Amino acid sequence: MTAFSEVERGETAVQFVRVPDGLAHIRRAWDELEAVVPLRGRHFYGAYDPVTDEYRACVEVREGDELVPGLESGTLPGGRYLRARLRGEPPGVYGRIGPTIEELERQADPDESRTILEHYRRHDEIDLLVPI
Repeated sequence: MTAFSEVERGETAVQFVRVPDGLAHIRRAWDELEAVVPLRGRHFYGAYDPVTDEYRACVEVREGDELVPGLESGTLPGGRYLRARLRGEPPGVYGRIGPTIEELERQADPDESRTILEHYRRHDEIDLLVPI
């Protein structure tokens, strides 16, 4: 069982690839993003919108960054989230994302006006964040 905690996050500027939900689409989005953005020293996020059933593979935009042509720009919403931290080697850890998000949603009353987030902290550490 993964431990849960409440966290407060600020709004985050991102560039992203938007796809319909579904594993094949999500893999394609990450492949497209990683082909145009260097991986080192970057914060990456997955964002799922339960209202539109869309997924966005995102990279944080830092002050002074040049925008990558062809990627959409936007923000990830801030606010309170219920968080679970997953640790493990890819690709095995990815299989735990869906079940852990389902457990987070059972523990909280999710705010469906904001996206569910995956924060890829390191290659082997992912924060899953359900808005509350």
